[in-house]
Amino acid sequence: MGRLVHFEIHVSDMERAKKFYGEVFGWSFQDWSEYAGMPYFGAVTGDENEPGINGALMQRQSAPPESGQALNGFACTMGVENYDVTEAKIIENGGKVAMPKYALPGMAWQGYYIDTEGNIFGIHQPDVNAK
Repeated sequence: MGRLVHFEIHVSDMERAKKFYGEVFGWSFQDWSEYAGMPYFGAVTGDENEPGINGALMQRQSAPPESGQALNGFACTMGVENYDVTEAKIIENGGKVAMPKYALPGMAWQGYYIDTEGNIFGIHQPDVNAK
């Protein structure tokens, strides 16, 4: 036991966050607010027959992270088919670069971004030719 089975992204503006993750990654959302007692939307991140997990967008319960502060939590990294196309979608939908694209030599392209809610996340494109 101890395998990661669910994630929660804390957000200040639920509609803005749903639009961002829906547009950038194609996620869909299910309203679970009744069960949680607060704005809480389950995030379906992909096909159940593929590796990965689903999670949720949860109403933030405190002040958002300050710009430039160190990460205080876990950074979720999403696998993508095309790094550059995904980065363009992130920027077009209000995200910002936190750490630009870099090579994990012989393995992948990796980078980190800030979503519309001030949270840091990563994207990862496998590529054995990355250098």
